[in-house]
Amino acid sequence: MNDFFSNRRVCVTGGAGFLGGFVVSELQRRGAREVFVPRKTDYDLVTHDGVVRCLDDSRPDIVIHLAAVVGGIGANRAHPGRFYHDNAMMGAQLIEESRLRGVGKFVALGTICAYPKFTPVPFREEDLWSGYPEETNAPYGLAKKMMLVQLQGYRAEYGFNGIFLLPVNLYGPRDNFNLETGHVIPAMIRKMIAARDAGTDVTLWGDGSPTREFLYVEDCARGIVDATERYDGVEPVNLGSGMEISIKDLAETVARHTGFQGRIVWDTTKPNGQPRRMLDVSRARRCFGFQATTPFEEGLRKTVEWWEAHGEASPTR
Repeated sequence: MNDFFSNRRVCVTGGAGFLGGFVVSELQRRGAREVFVPRKTDYDLVTHDGVVRCLDDSRPDIVIHLAAVVGGIGANRAHPGRFYHDNAMMGAQLIEESRLRGVGKFVALGTICAYPKFTPVPFREEDLWSGYPEETNAPYGLAKKMMLVQLQGYRAEYGFNGIFLLPVNLYGPRDNFNLETGHVIPAMIRKMIAARDAGTDVTLWGDGSPTREFLYVEDCARGIVDATERYDGVEPVNLGSGMEISIKDLAETVARHTGFQGRIVWDTTKPNGQPRRMLDVSRARRCFGFQATTPFEEGLRKTVEWWEAHGEASPTR
């Protein structure tokens, strides 16, 4: 409990989603009494009317914008237009209408996909504009990055207090395990458990050579709330764990945790995505004291256990 959130109304877009549920819980743990979570069935934030009604109904002091139209490589390739339009419209209109209403702080969540395809590792925030994003997710990444441009422009012209956070790939319990729209870890877990039970092999995209960094969802939620409370800077900030693992090693690790002993087949006709991803996380530690604390193996074990226990009841299964 602390006093920062106790007398502030907080609107968390996407608060009913995977990351959002943990952010809402963290806010409540820190004393937030009024947390408004707009549901898509009530507020379509892609539309101007939905944004206006959401802000009028919630009257927030703080907006934490987590809502996004998002998916893995396959979903990004299938829906580049939708991913660009829906994310760009949500961000632009929420920021503008929040400014008009005098919202005290706007926290925008970007994406690691905004970084250039060949960013030097570890990714430093200063490298964000040094090239074009990886092609398969560029529309999504650029739509999210436009919020940074808007927030920096609004801070310069209007004094609007908006911050921009760049979380790395997330994983954890309650993730999206849909094979069409889910990200790599939940998709691997689901595929390997199904193959384990059926006694079949598993086929994965690419050749296994790309590397990725993963952040446990509860750590990310804590980082977002830390930044909401303590960071008011103009510069974007990475949120990550500072670890790097190849997709091949990840697959072998997931196989071990799921008990899958079959053959892993790499479909090299499918894209690898960005060659390497690992963040420089020093700015978050320096500016608001955030550091990930969940060991990867522990977080992965909890994620597998959740799917084993709840997967059959999950609407994404």
